[in-house]
Amino acid sequence: MVSRTLEGIMKALKVLGAVCLVGMTLLTFIDVVGRYFGHPVFGSVEMVGFMATLAVAMALPYTHHVQGHIGVEILVRLLPERARVLIDVVTGLLGLMLFAIVTWQMTLYASDMRASGEVSISLELPEYVVIYAVAFCLLIFTGIIAKNIVNNIKRLRAK
Repeated sequence: MVSRTLEGIMKALKVLGAVCLVGMTLLTFIDVVGRYFGHPVFGSVEMVGFMATLAVAMALPYTHHVQGHIGVEILVRLLPERARVLIDVVTGLLGLMLFAIVTWQMTLYASDMRASGEVSISLELPEYVVIYAVAFCLLIFTGIIAKNIVNNIKRLRAK
């Protein structure tokens, strides 16, 4: 149940991240054309920055799930499968601890930003909303890491 919910949220985040990328492209195009005609889009730099931040955060869970990240496997490929799975468990645990802390700190940071009432410079948008969204994406990412650790431990026990 939890696993299916995580995967559903992960897939939705992947789509939303892609929407952010398309939005960045369209907004940049419109801004460049608008600047040529003397009518740039006000706040476009801020909006593109927010969308870029969200696109990266939303892509993290899916990228980890499909193992689309860069990895150094030159030596690890030479090891027996059990050793490779054990390395995956250990690195997964380290990653889980790291991103659990980052998620927690990101949530605290968003709370501080909300309490201070800080807004973006041009559009005066509340920045804490984007920070909370990133924290949520990191929470899902942490859940995907935990799911992979459980799957790897099951693989170890099966061998």
